[in-house]
Amino acid sequence: MGSRKRMRAEENKEAKKTQCFARLRNCPTSPRKMRLVADMVRGMDVNRAMDVLKFSSKEASLRLEKLILSAIANWQTKNEGERIEESNLFVQEIFVDSARVLKRLRPAPQGRAHRIRKRSNHVTVVVGSRNIKELETLDTE
Repeated sequence: MGSRKRMRAEENKEAKKTQCFARLRNCPTSPRKMRLVADMVRGMDVNRAMDVLKFSSKEASLRLEKLILSAIANWQTKNEGERIEESNLFVQEIFVDSARVLKRLRPAPQGRAHRIRKRSNHVTVVVGSRNIKELETLDTE
C-alpha cells in the first residue's frame, strides 16, 4: 500500500469514529412515503428529531424513531465513557433506497389484469457528533 493511500485510509478511519449508523432493511412501506418523513429530520439534533417523529401522524415515523434509537445505541457502544448530552449528536445522513417489489395481479374488466406493486425500502441513518467549532459557525450564521 502506498503512503498516500495509507494516510487516506487512516483519515477515513478517524472520521468514522465520530459517526455511527443503523439500517432498516425490507421495510414494507413505499420509499416515497418514507422519504417524506426522512426529509423532516435530516440534519436535526437527535433530541429534536425524536420529538418531531414522536408527534408525527405518519406511520413511517414510528419505524424511523426506532431506527434513530438504534443508531444512538450503536454510538454509545462505540464511544464508551462519553455522555450523549455533551457530544451534540445529530442526524448526519439519512437516505431511503428502494427494496424488493412484490408484484400482484388484480382482476380488471373484460378479462384483463392490472399489476399491483407492493413496494418496500431500505433506510440508513448516520448519526454523528458535532465539534465545538461546527457549533460556533452554526451560531454565527
